[in-house]
Amino acid sequence: MTEKIGFIGLGLMGRAMAGCLQAAGYPLTGLANRDRTGLEQVLAAGGHEAETARSLAEDSDIVMLCVGTSEQVESRIYGPDGVLEAARPGLVVIDFGTSLPASTKKIGADLAERGAVYLDAPLGRTPAHAQKGALNIMCAGDRATFDRVRPVLDVLGENVFHLGALGNGHTIKLINNFFAMTTATAMAEAFAAADAAGIGRDDLFNVIGAGPNRSGMMEFIRNYAVEGQIDLAFSVANGAKDVGYYRQMMADLGLDSRLSGGAADALGAAIETGDGALMVPEMVDWMSRNLRKTQ
Repeated sequence: MTEKIGFIGLGLMGRAMAGCLQAAGYPLTGLANRDRTGLEQVLAAGGHEAETARSLAEDSDIVMLCVGTSEQVESRIYGPDGVLEAARPGLVVIDFGTSLPASTKKIGADLAERGAVYLDAPLGRTPAHAQKGALNIMCAGDRATFDRVRPVLDVLGENVFHLGALGNGHTIKLINNFFAMTTATAMAEAFAAADAAGIGRDDLFNVIGAGPNRSGMMEFIRNYAVEGQIDLAFSVANGAKDVGYYRQMMADLGLDSRLSGGAADALGAAIETGDGALMVPEMVDWMSRNLRKTQ
């Protein structure tokens, strides 16, 4: 494996991805944050530690970021000793997070001025899938660069898509997550309504699920509502962030989202009650406690 990889963002997903790459033989350098757990795993597997994002990029052919927000991505790109300071022809930078497309395009243009190439490649599935190299990867950007890094992406992903121009991956991911969170919060309210009416949760789902409404997201919510099983380990705070990004993306396009307000309101209200750390399926119980009474 000749491509040297630098990895920024060694949380649950990032450390699983880094471990998968190291198991496949890729030399890897990590950057520590306040929590060194992920970095220690990289070091234990034979990896190296960089002192700054700049030094990591200087020693890498591919820089990968897997952080939570566009603000965090920009801090690693533009901050003191950031990736941009080490940008050069041949360097590829990949953002695996869920970011704002406008930010993605700006970073791409600034890296291109120095000869580097930026790809957005948001992810589907979980850290458990990342460990097995079974992620869904929604990559966009320069096609020739995508073809170059495709062998690396194939190590990480079971389904790897090229979606066209830079920013398309993040755009599609935000549309996907808006739809997912709208479905999840609607199903949570449906169960809460059934609770209030004295109807069994499973009875409700068996009827709804017998028709064309049925979906995997509905089943995630049902599995918690009926069996207490959390199959979707995605927090309310993360869901609210992604819906907020979707709404910002729509505003950047000069559009008014008519349907995202409901999901944004429900998830935001849960955060206001101190419940942002709940997993999205647990919105069923939150809804049962917090449905507003009509005046």
